[in-house]
Amino acid sequence: MRRLPALLLFIALSGPAAAGTVYKCRGAGGTVTYQDAPCAKTQQQQTLQLPDNQATALSAASATTEPDEISRPTGGSSIPSPTPVAPLVQLYRCLHAVDGSTYVSSNGHPQPFLAPLGMLGALPTSLSQAYGQRGGPGISAPEANRGHITSGLVANNYVWVQDQCRPLSVPEICHELRDQQEQNARKLQRAFKSDRPPLQRRDDELRAQLTNC
Repeated sequence: MRRLPALLLFIALSGPAAAGTVYKCRGAGGTVTYQDAPCAKTQQQQTLQLPDNQATALSAASATTEPDEISRPTGGSSIPSPTPVAPLVQLYRCLHAVDGSTYVSSNGHPQPFLAPLGMLGALPTSLSQAYGQRGGPGISAPEANRGHITSGLVANNYVWVQDQCRPLSVPEICHELRDQQEQNARKLQRAFKSDRPPLQRRDDELRAQLTNC
């Protein structure tokens, strides 16, 4: 038994009708072959008639499958969908106005907030301006040293402060996103089943953004 290539079969079918018989056999996995002998009992069979000259040429050809039926997945398997792509978010590295610590934020203009004067590293005004009587001469440094300025008075005086932020470059953003993805992956691995959905959504979000890195 000889099997016939699909390309030659297509050429033959485009010619005039005629004599030679070709058997189209479809296997259980959906694979289709053409041959010059009847199909096996386990295969679906369909006969095609070819001209004598084409049948003679095709009888010497080797087995093949139809081009549009190659590598079809079987058993219900599906090709994994590609990772979604999301644009990189702009991130900022900010300096906390009170304790000097740094953090990464998606907001480059954080809201000002009130902080106790005693928590700041430097006074925005002199002691006499901060604690002297309004319209009066103020106080002198010796007076401050004699206890007129107490720790409670300094701690209870609030001033407006604001964290300072700078935009991160693309390499810095990618580095930060990778760190966040690794941290989130560790949490996801240790989380209970009921706690996993938000962590999984965050993992998908980070992976989508990292496709741009």
